Amino acid sequence: MPKTIFVTIAGRTNAGKSSLLNAIVGEKIASVSSKPQTTRTRITGIRNIDDAQLVFFDTPGLHKPVNKLSEHMLNTVKESVSDIDAVMFVMDCTKKINDPELKLLRSLNDQKMPVILVINKIDLLRNKDDLAAVIADVTSKVDFKAVVPISVTENNGVDIVIEELLSMAEESVHFFPDDMITDQPEKVLAGEMIREKLLELLSDEVPHGIAVAVEEMSERDDKDILDISAVIYCERESHKGIIIGKGGAMLKKASTAARLELEDFFQIKVNLRCWVKVKEDWRNREGLIRSFGLSEN
Repeated sequence: MPKTIFVTIAGRTNAGKSSLLNAIVGEKIASVSSKPQTTRTRITGIRNIDDAQLVFFDTPGLHKPVNKLSEHMLNTVKESVSDIDAVMFVMDCTKKINDPELKLLRSLNDQKMPVILVINKIDLLRNKDDLAAVIADVTSKVDFKAVVPISVTENNGVDIVIEELLSMAEESVHFFPDDMITDQPEKVLAGEMIREKLLELLSDEVPHGIAVAVEEMSERDDKDILDISAVIYCERESHKGIIIGKGGAMLKKASTAARLELEDFFQIKVNLRCWVKVKEDWRNREGLIRSFGLSEN
């Protein structure tokens, strides 16, 4: 009999949730960046191992809402921890657990929701004895099904996380085809890859005000070339200038990096064209948040 488990990945921004999802699935389906709040929506990742199907929901990081977009992001987290089988809570071992994290974890305890605590970035600990102190501190405040220290960057402990999840899978039909790794449309994946490159290259003031909409994505009939047209939206004219850069240098650099990653992911030559447009204060405009696919509704 096949087995299935639905798992929500939750935790603070920059804890490594998206990196862990990518490592488990074996493909890059979620944006990864050192900038906080990289993930804005609930992204589904799927991994099939023998007769078991693991379905993951990667969520935005826990943070203090500062605009309507960040309110939507936090609502996504709340909705993603209901009607699932388990929560994989990822924390950065170099940072003390904070009040929003504890509040969520205690509410999950109250719901009798199984929670696996994944303590990431153990490679950054100079004194390995500090890890025991981190585990003791957190487990004294919240109950967990299992505690697994890992380093996603070194692929250390990820296999143990998978084993824990497999042990919790229950008999059920598979809800997705066995060759499927995500339910995200290809346009969304392409847009996220472009946005990630911009996050990597731009200064802190600009990235949160960027949205990427892929308007065209089609393979040519006469050649093995995938044409992608994307619009990069920002909130200010000054930001538009930063994104484009002197003589178009920044936009060209980001587009080239994105094109290479798109070619690697889709396994086809890509012709990527990007434009930059201004939508002032779009993160506080409900209509634009919905049109960019960033609303939970």
